[in-house]
Amino acid sequence: MSEQHYCYKYPHPAVTADCVIFGFDGTGIKVLLIQRGIEPYKGKWAFPGGFMKIDETAEECARRELEEETGLKEACVEQFYTFSDVNRDPRERVVTVAHYALVRLSEVKGGDDAASARWFAHDEIPALAFDHDRILRMAMNRLKERICFEPIGFELLPEVFTMTELQNLYEAILEVKFDRRNFYNKMLKLGILAEAEPRPANASRRTPNKYRFNAGKYAELKQKGFRLEF
Repeated sequence: MSEQHYCYKYPHPAVTADCVIFGFDGTGIKVLLIQRGIEPYKGKWAFPGGFMKIDETAEECARRELEEETGLKEACVEQFYTFSDVNRDPRERVVTVAHYALVRLSEVKGGDDAASARWFAHDEIPALAFDHDRILRMAMNRLKERICFEPIGFELLPEVFTMTELQNLYEAILEVKFDRRNFYNKMLKLGILAEAEPRPANASRRTPNKYRFNAGKYAELKQKGFRLEF
């Protein structure tokens, strides 16, 4: 009797990987979405993602689908939750392993079965296909938790930035307003910032200082973790 591969007497669910990709434009959080080019939910917006191949991991699937559908390469995706509601996909029984990543904004373009791809402001996101509204809420909650225990900014801000841009990032994620002086002092005490260039002697008081991250200290705090309270 010939051996049969991948055969089992019990029904199996399909597995997908979806990607919640966050960016930052200097004032607000952006989220990368694709417009579905096929049914179900053709024409609706959703997260980049798709079905996992038999010979790849969930992370490999997430990276592949992200590149195929948006052109975005080498994003450092991280799993954050598995969504397994029985009726979450009208096609069949589908379990999705959701990933998220923080990236600097770049040009994206729809590909494969995505009709288009674009960045949306977090407060302007349309109704999403499948259960992706729930996935987004959970991803945002994870981001808010992470920002209190790991430094965030290296992946989202340009190489050189102002303290105002860094404060805008934290305020956008946590949806709160900080006292400017308190925020500045706390960030400088962490030791993760270095002045990017000397301040001109004749610069006006309104000319902001420019900073870049101290990569070594940033990596150290990210690995050890810390508790950031305002």
